[in-house]
Amino acid sequence: MNEIRELTLELLKFRDERDWEQFHNPKDLALAVSVEAAELLELFLWKSADEADPEKVKEEIADILAFTLLLAERYGFDVKEILLEKIGKNRLKYPVEKARGSAKKYTEYEE
Repeated sequence: MNEIRELTLELLKFRDERDWEQFHNPKDLALAVSVEAAELLELFLWKSADEADPEKVKEEIADILAFTLLLAERYGFDVKEILLEKIGKNRLKYPVEKARGSAKKYTEYEE
């Protein structure tokens, strides 16, 4: 069994032991990802990047990943597959010769 599936099964077990599946519809899982991402951002608010507490950053990343894995599972997505697919799309949008060292969005590249 791959590690992503193993993590997802642990999350499902945790959820099911608490009868929380009723709350884990796609909309609410997507909202939870957004809320947790906002909590991650809050750790950096009014601080330099070095001032954020790494332990709290770690906790928020875990929350974001947990809800993301549950959302992917709800749709039957293979996380590895969809991530590799997205990396492939981004390779086309951001060719090395145009993107290297640049923070520009692909729509800002000059022809």
